[in-house]
Amino acid sequence: MSEWNAMTYEGKDTILRVVREQAEQMFALAEQPDAWDDKTACESWEVRDVIGHLVDTMEGYFKAFEIARSGATPENAYGLLGMHERAGDSARAFRELSQMEMMTRVRKDVPHFYMGPVPAFIYAAGQLMDYGVHTWDIREGQGRAHALGSEAADLLVPFMFIIWQSTIKPNADRAPLTIGINITTGHNAGTTRVTVNQDGMSYEPGSVDDLPAVIEFDAGSMVLTAFGRVRAGTVRGDQALADRFLNLFHWI
Repeated sequence: MSEWNAMTYEGKDTILRVVREQAEQMFALAEQPDAWDDKTACESWEVRDVIGHLVDTMEGYFKAFEIARSGATPENAYGLLGMHERAGDSARAFRELSQMEMMTRVRKDVPHFYMGPVPAFIYAAGQLMDYGVHTWDIREGQGRAHALGSEAADLLVPFMFIIWQSTIKPNADRAPLTIGINITTGHNAGTTRVTVNQDGMSYEPGSVDDLPAVIEFDAGSMVLTAFGRVRAGTVRGDQALADRFLNLFHWI
């Protein structure tokens, strides 16, 4: 199902459609007159800060596109480990602006600041992460039962392995391990072998039947776990090994 692989050209129309749909869902929530100061699932972020984060991120894309066009040398990547603090400061910097001004700005706006030079499709994936996960954050702040939409979750699953690769804690125990990840639902369901050692994390699709531990996720739980919004998954096999793997990562 190549149209559900957002790392390919065949998946372009699918991810752009889902990004637009997720964005409109977020805007509908954020434009409510009494929503602007509401808390969200992001620590210290209100709804207005989610919109501020999107404005900051998307307007940063314009600078990156200009660097690519001009052939200039980009600055060193900031890295995902510091993203939580820096993104929070940048998002809250817009608090003095009105709801109307910020919603107009976010509707007009679109190498990555945190990850450095990346393939073009990463920008669409980054937009889907922002709109999909932060829309979940706004709903979580409302205190009502809710869930992540299937299309956003399905498209984001492959990118969560990249998120994990980029968020290993500097002081993490990197004693070698190999475990399996089994995505049980959706267009990108399947099994992946994940190896961690002193060089970092690598992964590849394949059978996990011979591995000491396998962690199962549905698509939505995989995304929300990788982003640190929930602690989810079903462990089959060595619980201690699976727990060690899950605690390697800094949440963003």
